[in-house]
Amino acid sequence: MLPMVNGAGRLAVRFHDDAKKLDELKKLCGQQLGAESALDSGLVTVAPDDLDWEDEIRIAIEERVSLSPDALTGMESEFAVCGNENLLTKIFGRLSAWQNWVFVRPNATANRVH
Repeated sequence: MLPMVNGAGRLAVRFHDDAKKLDELKKLCGQQLGAESALDSGLVTVAPDDLDWEDEIRIAIEERVSLSPDALTGMESEFAVCGNENLLTKIFGRLSAWQNWVFVRPNATANRVH
């Protein structure tokens, strides 16, 4: 519905412009979906139940924290240019990754306490 700088919407990119899948998802517009329905439709990747919630969140946070700033920057750069690439995705994807690499690193000048 809201195109990104590559001209495609997020769902179109997520489902590789699969017209059949996108038509199925359009039928869900305006409906309130539970976690299981969202999982079945492919709108979410994981839907832990109440029993696993605490462990799943803890593991996700531990995995994220264990990655180096450089690894996260590289991942962000890849996520920023999902789908068809054009001049804008190249500029903004690389620029946002570069800015985060420069300004979020522990030795970045923006983070120094004077």
